[in-house]
Parts: sequence; structure tokens; C-alpha cells
Amino acid sequence: MKPPRTLLPALAVLVISLGGCIVAPPGRPVYVEPVMVPPPPPRVEYVGPPPAVGYVWIAGAWLWRGGRYEWAPGYWTQPRHGQRWVPYRWEREGDHWRQHGGHWERD
Repeated sequence: MKPPRTLLPALAVLVISLGGCIVAPPGRPVYVEPVMVPPPPPRVEYVGPPPAVGYVWIAGAWLWRGGRYEWAPGYWTQPRHGQRWVPYRWEREGDHWRQHGGHWERD
């Protein structure tokens, strides 16, 4: 049986579009271009009570996505045993900005 005529072009488009994808560990920003614009001031977030005893608040942060800053809102999560949360922070490096943090680290 012969595959449909549209299958090969559709498969080629899929392969080409996935060629630019980057797979990274969760919580780590991935960007290759230098960020020349300083991040906006942090947004004020209403934290509210935790959903369960012992949960920790992960504050929202500005992330660099698609050539611009996008706000990632904060959220409650269960802490990881023997680890602490290192919050996101932006630091100036020469003429550009680089984001650090936003991950769990062993105590």
C-alpha cells in the first residue's frame, strides 16, 4: 500500500520545525541570544495561604522567551527533602543581562 501524497511533505515540515527545539531541565531558562534590556521590576503577587502545611512559595519571575520578557507567576509547591529553592535573579554581565537561579539545590 502506498502512503498518501500529503504524508511526506507533512513529515518533512514536522522534522524541520522540531530541528530548532531545545530540551532543557525544568526550571532552567534557555536562551542563546544576549539579553540587552534590563528586566522590568517584579510584579506584586498575592501569595495567600498555602494549600497544605509545609508547602513553600516559589516567587514569580521575569523570564526571557521569544525575544521578550514574560512573567511566570509564583506558585505553591511541596519542598524537596534536603534541598532549598534558589530564586531567579537577573545580573548584569558586561553589556547584557543573564538570569541565574530558579532551581532546587542541595542544602
